[in-house]
Amino acid sequence: MAYQMESSIRIEQKKPRKKAWTRWAIFLILLIFSVFALIPFYFMLVASFKPGSELIRYGINLKVQPDIMSWKNYGLLFTGKEGIYLHWYKNSVLITLLQTSVAVFLSALVGYGLAIYRFPGRNILFIAVLVVMMVPIEIMMLPLYELTVRLRIIDTYAGVILPFVVPPFAVFFFRQFALGLPRDLLDAGRIDGCSEYGIFFKIMMPLMKPAFGAIIILQAMFSWNNLVWPLIALRSNEHMTLPIGLSSLIAPYGNNYDLLMSGAVLSVLPIVILFILNQKAFISGLTVGAVKE
Repeated sequence: MAYQMESSIRIEQKKPRKKAWTRWAIFLILLIFSVFALIPFYFMLVASFKPGSELIRYGINLKVQPDIMSWKNYGLLFTGKEGIYLHWYKNSVLITLLQTSVAVFLSALVGYGLAIYRFPGRNILFIAVLVVMMVPIEIMMLPLYELTVRLRIIDTYAGVILPFVVPPFAVFFFRQFALGLPRDLLDAGRIDGCSEYGIFFKIMMPLMKPAFGAIIILQAMFSWNNLVWPLIALRSNEHMTLPIGLSSLIAPYGNNYDLLMSGAVLSVLPIVILFILNQKAFISGLTVGAVKE
């Protein structure tokens, strides 16, 4: 008996040690991946303080050279001929806010309806959403362009926003998340005389905050970084977004790498701030939303 008690105590003492080693191993692996992920941002940050001639001559490197580094590149973005950068920034912020808010709201309604209500053709609609998710966006560029021309919304904010106002991935994500919502609350709301819209806005929407947090970040990243479609739909320099404007700094007859790097650094800030403010909802939304019917 005494031998068995001693062996059980030893086993119990070994388990916490194994858990501690496992946690440290996972931490080190994630730390290594984080360092590799942050290295490109460090390259970009260091290069943004160097003159363009230095970048063309020696390329982008990790060397910090205080004697040649300055804030001149950031000042040039907002002054002189390159002051159009602030206008590009405003266009990107406006398009991202409008497209994200409308897309998240409509996708939540569609996904919630596909998950909660049973009606003829529901499965066909869901299959259609999955099919659209599998189609590359490049295949739909020509039909979308023809549609925007016929609607006379080319070279406008509406021409950039409307074709992607209900993203299929967001519909799929909200639908999967809504499958895990308690149906008892739905029945209780109906018994209390609440309308279907009231049930969604007052009861179900607060429960879907993690899903909203995840989709807001993902949709905002898509809208902010979108290059191909705005490049097709927008023509005038006044309506250009930030990715188009930054890409125009690289031309066959001149490369403004110094302005490109400083502009890229500032373009990262909104998404980083959005993720920091919404990271808890983003992580919980990605982990809780995987529900199978």
